[in-house]
Amino acid sequence: MSRAQFLQLAGAGAAAVAVSGTFAGSASAASRSARAASRGPLLVDNVRGYTLSRGKLRRFSRMLLTPEGRVAALDVGAAPKGIRRLDGRGRVLLPGLHDAHGHLWGLGALAVELNLVGTRSLKEAMDRLAAYDTAHPDDAWILGRGWNEVVWGLGRLPNAADLDAVVDDRPVWLGRVDGHAGVANTAALKAVGVTADTPDPDGGRIVRDGAGNPTGVLIDAAQSLVEDKLPEPTLDDVRARALAAQKQLGSVGMTSVSEAGTDASGVVVLRQLADEGALTVRVNAFLSYKAFTDIGADARTDSYADDMVRIRTVKQYIDGALGSHGAALLAPYADDPDTSGLLQVEPEELQRRVEQVVRGGYQSAVHAIGDRGNRVVLDAYEQTFRRVGDAGMRHRIEHVQVLSPEDIPRLRRLGIIASMQPVHATDDMNMAEDRIGTERIKGAYAWRTLIEQGTHLPSGSDFPVSSENPFDGLHAAVTRTDRDGKPAGGWHPEQAMTPVEALRSFTLEPAHAAHQEHVLGTLEPGKWGDFVLTDTDPFDLPSGRAVWQTKVLQTWVAGKRVGEYGEL
Repeated sequence: MSRAQFLQLAGAGAAAVAVSGTFAGSASAASRSARAASRGPLLVDNVRGYTLSRGKLRRFSRMLLTPEGRVAALDVGAAPKGIRRLDGRGRVLLPGLHDAHGHLWGLGALAVELNLVGTRSLKEAMDRLAAYDTAHPDDAWILGRGWNEVVWGLGRLPNAADLDAVVDDRPVWLGRVDGHAGVANTAALKAVGVTADTPDPDGGRIVRDGAGNPTGVLIDAAQSLVEDKLPEPTLDDVRARALAAQKQLGSVGMTSVSEAGTDASGVVVLRQLADEGALTVRVNAFLSYKAFTDIGADARTDSYADDMVRIRTVKQYIDGALGSHGAALLAPYADDPDTSGLLQVEPEELQRRVEQVVRGGYQSAVHAIGDRGNRVVLDAYEQTFRRVGDAGMRHRIEHVQVLSPEDIPRLRRLGIIASMQPVHATDDMNMAEDRIGTERIKGAYAWRTLIEQGTHLPSGSDFPVSSENPFDGLHAAVTRTDRDGKPAGGWHPEQAMTPVEALRSFTLEPAHAAHQEHVLGTLEPGKWGDFVLTDTDPFDLPSGRAVWQTKVLQTWVAGKRVGEYGEL
């Protein structure tokens, strides 16, 4: 989408562009305030409430919200007659949860594309493909995501022949669960022109057989050989994905998400939904680097529609993922000595781009998983800060999975936020040590080490790579085990968080990372009344019950209920 198209499609909001060139606010702000005033204040009563206050956990039983949906006071006395009242019936009330790194559009796409998440074998995945093929006979392409050959116990990557045995008369493209590899059938390879003569692109690899022919698997940047030729989703498609995703997020208690990769059409849709009052989850949208170069000067905003949308971050990649051997390592993989992974861009180019982002007034967020990838990003930040400063933007590394011990203190020294995903540790524990060995694992998924040195650590899930349910993340953060409680005692339990640290990492830390800690993250006077009511107390678990089993009963954003999922 061109800049001119973006400004035209942005509609009323484009007319509200400030002199600085950034979006100033919403055309419907006055009408929203009027609607809020007509609702009157709300007393949330009879709850086991928890919030963070001055760094400590605070309990409360009553909360008063203003007509606009902000917290007025906790544990108030007698309420005025006629006030609206929500009887919590003794249920647990938590601040609205914030995923610090998720993919709204990817989660929404799973509602309409082939969903392979959770498949336990190649056969199960191919059975789903066959059923989808039958149910969608008119689709030009079959698109899907979610396979994981490690979980399947396949001992190899899937290939075009596996897909051809099910669908051979139209193109099929299925992304790996981590989004860093995909497999195409023969029809798809032919449609995009990938042959034995096609060279590997920079930052990517075409997996080939012994004769040099492509097997169908494309890793990291090589995926663009297919994805750049797929039909562009329409604005209606993008809107449908946003609506599907926010419905799912509300059901698990998510009131905010930092969306890690939005293009121009996504910005248009988010603003339209916010103007309509149809957006029910707050979105801190990271522009892709391309979107930043195209519309960054026009899309930037710290707060749109009463903090429903923020656009002040740019997402980039330096490497791939451990599962597909794409994470860039300082030494070869322990289970594949012929490779050390892939850099998506050269270090000099990353440094140039980071400096461009900082000069543009944006926060930089760079995906880095391997120890080499993380070092290259830290080097880029250090060089940029020396040249132009950091602009006070709290720059980030996304994932920070494997760190060389000598690089760990650099995060604190440079003030870099470590945006991490607790579920990645429990999802990856079946292969991570095989990939990098027993020595390098000591610097991997090292939450406790980073917290104790004072590094800010917001938590997320990377959905749909992992479960979007934040209670899975809270469980993994505290126990370092999967849903079955394995391994007993936790995987490298010395790196676990406390329950309070875990709650902070899914509430106040993501708000801080998004420069929104003054309006979100805790239930304190003046902040938005975003909260969830649940059936389980994470700080007083009944015997035999785990945090991941928590059921969200109601989700509220700015004092307005956006979903009811069970009886109070």
